[in-house]
Amino acid sequence: MFRRSITLTGIVAAGLLLSACGGNGEADTATGQDGDPIKIGVVGASEDYWAAFTDLAADEGIEVELVNFTDYTQPNPALSQGQLDLNQFQHLQYLAAYNTANDDDLAPIGATAIYPLGLYSKKHASVDDIPEGGEVAIPNDETNQARALLVLQDAGLLTLEDGGNSTSLPSDVVEAESKVTVTPVSAEQTAVALNSVDASIINNDFVADAGLDPDDALYQDQADSPGARPYINVWAARAEDRDNETFQRLVELYHSDEVLEASSRASGGTAVFTDNPAGELQEVLDEIETNLTALG
Repeated sequence: MFRRSITLTGIVAAGLLLSACGGNGEADTATGQDGDPIKIGVVGASEDYWAAFTDLAADEGIEVELVNFTDYTQPNPALSQGQLDLNQFQHLQYLAAYNTANDDDLAPIGATAIYPLGLYSKKHASVDDIPEGGEVAIPNDETNQARALLVLQDAGLLTLEDGGNSTSLPSDVVEAESKVTVTPVSAEQTAVALNSVDASIINNDFVADAGLDPDDALYQDQADSPGARPYINVWAARAEDRDNETFQRLVELYHSDEVLEASSRASGGTAVFTDNPAGELQEVLDEIETNLTALG
C-alpha cells in the first residue's frame, strides 16, 4: 500500500542507478506461461492480505512470487527492466512522476484503493468553525502538498487558480477567495503543528502521532472526487503487457472478499477500495503526465 510520501529526486536517482546496473534490457521476463511464476513487486509482503491473494491465485493454477522492497524507489525500475512482471505499491501520481522523470511508459492495469487524506484540528470541532484568516499546516513534499491543497479546496476553505490539479503549489492559492492561509511543513511535522495552527492536513502515517484517529478528521477527500483520482493506488505493468489476461485475472482476485477484508485490517480501516477500469486509470495518468511535463 502506498501511504508514505516520496520525493521526485528519489525517483530520478533510482531510475539512473538501476539503468546503470540493468544491462541491455534483455533480461528474461516471467509471463505466467509455461509454469513460470509471475513476479510481483510489493512493499510489505508479510501483510496477511498477500497470503490470501497468493492462495487464491494458486487455487486457479497461477503461481505468484512476491518480491518485497523496503525502498519505494526500486519497484518501478525493476518492472521496467524485466526483473518483475507487475508491481503494486503506488498511486497514479507517483507512477506519473516516475514515467515523466525516466521517459518510461509503465501502465496501470487495475485499481486497488484510495487512502483518504484528512484535515484535523485540536481547536475546532468542524470545518465551519475554522475562522476567517485561519492557518492550516500542510505537508511540503511534492506528492502530498498538491493533494492537501485540493482537500482544502473541496472543504471550501480556499480556492486554487484555474481549479487546481495534482501539481498545484501554495502560490496557486487565490488569497482574495480563500478563507485560510497555508503553511507548508515537513509531513511528520503536520501533527506537531496542531498545537499552534487552526488545523493540519495529516498523512495517515502520522495521525496516531497526534493522538488522533482517522475518524477524528474534520474533512477528508472523497474517493470519487476528481481531486482524489490521482491518488488511486494501482497495479502497474509494462505497456506491452497491459492486456495480459493472467495479469487481469490477478487484479480481479485482489478484489475478492478475503483479500479486501485482510487489506482493510492492514490499513486500520482507512482504505477505500475502488475498481476503476484500466482505460480510465490510463486517462488520469496521461493527464497527470501532461501537467508534470508542462512544469518542466
